[in-house]
Amino acid sequence: MDYYSIASILVVISAIFGYVNVKFLKLPITIGLMVITIVFTVILVGFAQFDDTLLIKEREFIGLIDFETVLLDIMLSFLLFAGALHTNFTQLKVQRWPILIFATFGVLVSTFLVGGVMFYVLQLLGLQVSFINCLLFGALISPTDPIAVLGILKKAGAPKKLETKIVGESLFNDGVGVVVFLTIFAIAAKPNAAIEFADIAKLFGQEVIGGIILGLMLGWITYRLMKSIDNYEIEVILTLATVMGGTMLAHEFHLSAPLAMVTAGLIVGNDTVRNSAMSETTELYVDKFWELVDVLLNTILFVMIGMEMLVLTLEEKYIYAGLLAIPIILMCRYVSLFIPIKIFSKRLDFVPKTNLIMTWGGLRGGISIALALSLTQDMQRELFLVITYVVVVVSIVGQGLTVGPIIKRLTKHLVS
Repeated sequence: MDYYSIASILVVISAIFGYVNVKFLKLPITIGLMVITIVFTVILVGFAQFDDTLLIKEREFIGLIDFETVLLDIMLSFLLFAGALHTNFTQLKVQRWPILIFATFGVLVSTFLVGGVMFYVLQLLGLQVSFINCLLFGALISPTDPIAVLGILKKAGAPKKLETKIVGESLFNDGVGVVVFLTIFAIAAKPNAAIEFADIAKLFGQEVIGGIILGLMLGWITYRLMKSIDNYEIEVILTLATVMGGTMLAHEFHLSAPLAMVTAGLIVGNDTVRNSAMSETTELYVDKFWELVDVLLNTILFVMIGMEMLVLTLEEKYIYAGLLAIPIILMCRYVSLFIPIKIFSKRLDFVPKTNLIMTWGGLRGGISIALALSLTQDMQRELFLVITYVVVVVSIVGQGLTVGPIIKRLTKHLVS
């Protein structure tokens, strides 16, 4: 089956499931599509007890999709640019220091906490897993997913300064989390090889700092080009070229494409650039175009996540480990945010219960699954893939459905 056919099938399924969600369930798109896809998959498994033809066909179809490449190398850049384009740049600038600490210190602390606790929990379950492989799991599950977070928070009604912290952290900790994961992956892949601190610093600098610099350059060039003309069709195409060309450049020079796209999106989307480089017509079309791209890719992504259930090795111990991992990950996230919030809470007038809200609002999504899929068999791929899937489903459905009411309850006396 060629790429066009695969993409066509995914779009058709996404459209049908999206219609069902809007018409009947009326859930947030990320939650609704995942629920419908999982239910559809379970029904297929049930029918397979009598005739497994359709189930075999779906498994074959899923096998044709390289989820890791599709998400990390293609879709993620578009989704992050779209998210950053509509992020409040002024609030982000005010909250830049806590966001920076959350996205770096918070990810590192959570990685080691989750990895350490899971190492002992898995031993208790009779699963012999090395500590370095548990750290790999900690690295892939610690970053919150900006795609899931942005989709849910749009309707949560959080105060702007709180929303900015959660969204800003999610946009940036993704790139940092991938670098942390790649570093631990390199150590796990060659356990007897010496990994020097200089190598880690070089990787971090090249990926993270290089990605941000590339994003600044792309954003500035796009701004200058858009300012020099007044033609909404070409200006929309310029933003598209920024994402597609910028992603290619990032991959070519081994820079962080996610961080480059976040940075470029923040520059193109900030009010100063909008007021000086875009007419009202251009601004309307740019916003609507990227909103449509965001919705389209989100529908496809969460249908793909739901379908991945069919390729999992659902052993009983693996499922128990996944269920135990949920409170462990939430606890570790709460602890990892505690110190930064204490440091900045008085200076920046944090919303009461910020730690609790950010812990519950830090959803996990497709990025964690994509990283889990990149593990090798020696790294306990099947075990960690099941654990990750359980955590992601509960995170998006359970936390996603309740984060809005929780935010409203805890911040009901505040004005956004």
